[in-house]
Amino acid sequence: MNGGKRPQNGSRGAGNGARTETAMTEKDGSGKIRKCGEQDILRTAAFYDRVVLYLDSHINYPRWIRHVYPSERSVREMAETGAQYLCTRDEAIVGAFALNADPQGAYREGKWKRSLPEGSYLVLHALAVDPDRQREGIGSEILRFAAGRARSEGYRAVRADIVPENLPARRLFEMNGFTYAGDADLRRNIGDVPLFSLYELNW
Repeated sequence: MNGGKRPQNGSRGAGNGARTETAMTEKDGSGKIRKCGEQDILRTAAFYDRVVLYLDSHINYPRWIRHVYPSERSVREMAETGAQYLCTRDEAIVGAFALNADPQGAYREGKWKRSLPEGSYLVLHALAVDPDRQREGIGSEILRFAAGRARSEGYRAVRADIVPENLPARRLFEMNGFTYAGDADLRRNIGDVPLFSLYELNW
């Protein structure tokens, strides 16, 4: 789970393209990654709520706040622009994330391996996996999907930012070929998260 991002004044995701789906690799049935439609918003928000409840009772690595971020509001905003995705297995949501070209912060502050103008890369937001389905490869499949989607639409990279202490997210990104691009103040004005750790996958 990445993140630490919370709603910004005037910050909106920007997604485009037709609805797409991809098969997920799994041991016990067929799964899909698809865009979150209007009919999926409430249950996607409920999925995030359940994830945050789990984090609060264990270690809240991304420092998410239930009903604040991720929330029904953030899911709805991303869904309305085509940027919210969900992962399902047997119709149950087992993962969720947003993918668009909006970094929602000062990505220019990063020590990126490749200097790219905003709009030439996609950014992952609010990546979450069902706590009961950890270690089944869902997070890795999401990252592969994001890279494939970015490539197919002509983008040159996928980027993400996480709370520096989010060790599971660090391992996930690094295991899937993402490169650490330093810590930076993204000017989000989140008091308890002054810096974010940045990751990139270029091609």
